[in-house]
Amino acid sequence: MKFFQSDYEFNYPWDQVTAANWQKYPNELSTHVISVDILNRSVVDNHILRTERLIGCKQSIPKWLSFVVGGASISYVREVSEIDLNNKSLVMKSMNLTMNHLLLVKETVIYKPDLQLPEHKTTFNQSAEITAFASITKLCDKLEDWSIERFGQNASKGKLAFDGVLNNLTKKWEETGVFK
Repeated sequence: MKFFQSDYEFNYPWDQVTAANWQKYPNELSTHVISVDILNRSVVDNHILRTERLIGCKQSIPKWLSFVVGGASISYVREVSEIDLNNKSLVMKSMNLTMNHLLLVKETVIYKPDLQLPEHKTTFNQSAEITAFASITKLCDKLEDWSIERFGQNASKGKLAFDGVLNNLTKKWEETGVFK
């Protein structure tokens, strides 16, 4: 089992970051995300918006891994998010549905207003637990190491891409008077 952790600060208020979250894909940097479908959406306790999404991904994988997974290049991830309006938090939990008997990836992302500048900045905390299942320990280690590296690459691209989405949306919001 391997762990990934990343923290970041977006220079946008929490309400804008939360609104932009629904418009994150598609974007030019996260080209591995090929589809996002909303499966269910409900309001819990009159202040929590709970959304379940199915995210489709396609990315190149090494030949040795292609042999292990039988050449599959498209994978699906289930994401459940909860936006708590009273406590101003967005918590997203996701898990891969494809090949999870070989590799299980559990991710948690939390967006909250920055403690010092809550009206201007949002903190981002991302953690992931990656576990490979194989009878050969060396194969598990190699698969987990590759997965952590790829996860980190995608996470870095994702933050840059989301910053770009926020920048573009902020321009539109300023023109239309949204969030004033």
